[in-house]
Amino acid sequence: MGSVGAQTRTALHIHRDSTGIFSGTVTIVSNASNPNLSIRLSGTGTPVPKGQLSVSPTTLAFGNVIVGTNGQENGTLSATGQTVIVSSDNVIGSAFAVTGLSFPVAIPAGQHVQFTVTFTPSGTGAASGSVSFASNASNSPTVEDFTGTGTPPPQHSVNLSWTASTSTNIIGYNIYRGVKSGGPYSKINSALEASTLYTDTTVADGTTYYYVTTSVDSSNVERTYSNQATAVIPPP
Repeated sequence: MGSVGAQTRTALHIHRDSTGIFSGTVTIVSNASNPNLSIRLSGTGTPVPKGQLSVSPTTLAFGNVIVGTNGQENGTLSATGQTVIVSSDNVIGSAFAVTGLSFPVAIPAGQHVQFTVTFTPSGTGAASGSVSFASNASNSPTVEDFTGTGTPPPQHSVNLSWTASTSTNIIGYNIYRGVKSGGPYSKINSALEASTLYTDTTVADGTTYYYVTTSVDSSNVERTYSNQATAVIPPP
C-alpha cells in the first residue's frame, strides 16, 4: 500500500474588532483528496482585571479645632484584586492638606498605605472638604470627605486677691506684673484698686506671669511690694 505524500501549507488570518472579539482561519493545503482544508477560529479577548482602591475612613471628622492651631488625622488607602497605582490626589477645601504620599504610589493587592490630613481653620465655624485619589483602579477616583469646626481661642484671665493692708489711711492698691520671677514688674491697673480683688484680662497663652501688689495711703505714699504670686497661662 503506497503512502500519500502530502505537502502542507497553512495560512492564518486573524481579525479583531472593537468589541474584543477575535476571528480568523487556518488553511491547510496538501495533495490529499481534500487539498484545501480550512479551520475557522474565534475567541474573545478580555481586559486584564483591574484592582479596586478603598479609603478608610470614608469621612475624617476633626471635631473642634482652635483657630490658629491645627488638628491631624490619619487615613488609609487599601488595594484589592490587583496592584493599584495611585497617580495623584486632588484636595478641595483650603483649610485641609494631605501629606505622607509621594506619587505615583504602587499598592500591592492586600496591602495598604497611610497618609495624614491636617485641618488648619482660618476662621470660626464649620468647614468641609475632600480628597480625590486618581489611580488605575476600576473605581477611580476614590474620595474621602473631611469635616471640622474652627473655634475661637479661649479667653484666659487671672483672678487676683490679697489680704488688706493693716496700715492706717490706706486708700487703694496698685497691681504689678512681670514675666520673670523677682521682676522687673510693670503696673497694670489704670487707677487705684479700692478692693482686694483684681482680674487681669490681658494675658497671653503659654506665658507665666508673676504678680505683686502695693498699698497706697491718703498721702499718696506707696508701700513696698507684697509677696509674689505666680500664674501659668496654658498654651492654645
